[in-house]
Amino acid sequence: MGNVTMPKLGMTMKTGKVSKWYKAEGDTVAKGENLFEVETEKITNKIESPETGRLFQIVVPEGATVPVGTILAVIAQAGETPARIEGVQAGKAAAGKKAAEQPRSQDTRPAEERQIVSTPSARRLAKELGVDLALVTGTGPDGKIKEADVQRFHDEGAPVPKITPLAAEMARQEGLDISGITGTGEHGKITREDVERALAPAAPAEEVKPSGVRVIPFAGMRRAIADNMLASLQNAAQLTAFTEVDVTEMVRFRDLVREEYKGDDSVKVSFNDIIVMAAARALMRHAVMNTTLVGEEILVHDTVHLGIAVALPEGLIVPKLRHAEQKNLLQIARETKALAQKAREGSLRIEDVTDGTFTISNVSMLGMDGFTPVLNPPETGILGVGRVIEKPAVFQGQIAVRHMMTLSLTFDHRVADGAPAMTFLRTLARYLEQPMLLLT
Repeated sequence: MGNVTMPKLGMTMKTGKVSKWYKAEGDTVAKGENLFEVETEKITNKIESPETGRLFQIVVPEGATVPVGTILAVIAQAGETPARIEGVQAGKAAAGKKAAEQPRSQDTRPAEERQIVSTPSARRLAKELGVDLALVTGTGPDGKIKEADVQRFHDEGAPVPKITPLAAEMARQEGLDISGITGTGEHGKITREDVERALAPAAPAEEVKPSGVRVIPFAGMRRAIADNMLASLQNAAQLTAFTEVDVTEMVRFRDLVREEYKGDDSVKVSFNDIIVMAAARALMRHAVMNTTLVGEEILVHDTVHLGIAVALPEGLIVPKLRHAEQKNLLQIARETKALAQKAREGSLRIEDVTDGTFTISNVSMLGMDGFTPVLNPPETGILGVGRVIEKPAVFQGQIAVRHMMTLSLTFDHRVADGAPAMTFLRTLARYLEQPMLLLT
């Protein structure tokens, strides 16, 4: 027998949604065969079966969102009949037991349906203290209630209800008192479904919305982005530094490259491609900015997996250009174009959007000069890129029309101090002022 659990697809993944099961209970499944589909914050990914056998039980149905590590299904081998899992559970399930192996003293019927067995002294004390014996758990043979059980119940109150880990976490987050919830799981355990029923509000009167109002559900990618941004601001010491850069030579360099490869439709180098190349080179020189903070450890990466924000109608997604520091300008141009296309088509894979080490968000196409970007946890830095605009500037002691651009760097001050972060930004600006330095 083997348990299928919610996989951890990336360092920051905490929950996943089972969007589809490819097999039904009772179907045979082969190791490596697609078993189910997981929907994370912005993409879906097909998950293969970890072993060959029979899909004995689907614990988590389609549409449910559960924490990483939660048991989703049970695969049984020939001749095995495991005990069915009640409710949603984290970690490994206990090996199946036959009904005959269950403790005889356990009676799972409701209290009002089972005979209450107690000692005379227990009944006398219960009457004196006003204790309902139906609520007392007996510790005597076959569950018989003893005098000490009654006294303990009176002194300590009713025992804490049994509850699954997921249900407990849901109740904690919502501030829900579980003492009044009747559990429907094994031995009266409170399950996720019980908590959801308790949280479900009474059917309200139908809300009358003003005419001409269109409702957009605050869910899916929009909700995921909102949760991530709020968590980012709450959990990191974010500081943003700005610098204005004279990118006149970058404009000339871009035009020169485009002229050289104007017959090749697969290559159309943009300002963003040059910025990506410059950022990757600068990150290799300033390692503190190519880090992630995971738990109590700062991970310093020896390669750059550069996130490039892509705007979609339903929100923002950040595919990763992996090993960006190893790529030349033409490779960057081709691969970033391909990633953006995959993002718009919804065909990104899980490895395309996870394990980034730094992010670039470019708003130049929206006509913005600058903005304050929000960190993409657990990364240490994110670069905001504004538009290139012609404006008067001092150049070689004279007023001249130059191409200027604003860069904004938000960084996690817990990981990087101001001086090294701003030195990185200055190195990046220098590359954009003199892009020929990228060839050295």
